[in-house]
Amino acid sequence: MMKIRTRTARAHALAVFTGLALVLVATAALADKDPALGGVVNVNTATVAELMLLPGIGEARAQAVVAMRKQRGGFKSVDDLLQVKGIGEAGLERLRPHLTLTGPTTARAD
Repeated sequence: MMKIRTRTARAHALAVFTGLALVLVATAALADKDPALGGVVNVNTATVAELMLLPGIGEARAQAVVAMRKQRGGFKSVDDLLQVKGIGEAGLERLRPHLTLTGPTTARAD
């Protein structure tokens, strides 16, 4: 009788753990989805607010982009953003379709 209760308890614990893991994965997947972004952001002229339209860019990272831009006198390549703390290869690839170095910022959250 004790073995049955132990097995049942383990099975229930495993089911709860699995369910919780699925909920966490689903929540993370939904949180990673960014609203559709129309247009582009010119990283050489964009304001902090405009930079924050980009997926994964919050206020602190947007301010870091502006600071780096001022320090460097502008970006010559989108790849220069890799020097901004918090922007790595994967993040840059996610941003790349929304970035430009010339022309106006036309990005608007859809």
